[in-house]
Amino acid sequence: MAASSRAQVLRLYRALLRESQRFTAYGYRTYAIRRIRDAFRENKHLKDSEEIQTLVNKARTNLEIIHRQVAVIHWECTQSF
Repeated sequence: MAASSRAQVLRLYRALLRESQRFTAYGYRTYAIRRIRDAFRENKHLKDSEEIQTLVNKARTNLEIIHRQVAVIHWECTQSF
């Protein structure tokens, strides 16, 4: 993996972990962090650049999903009944 690609993947990994820390619910937070770590560990030995790029795109999509879910859950928690 090229150095820039490696740096890009590490930035994405840190962003996913950082965003997952924003879940207020313990169960969501620990599940997301565990899945992120497991997925990155499972794929850390990949050499095929196409496969790496596919997984990076999938991780970006997941980052957007996590970001939206954190916002929705936060919004729901702040609403008064």
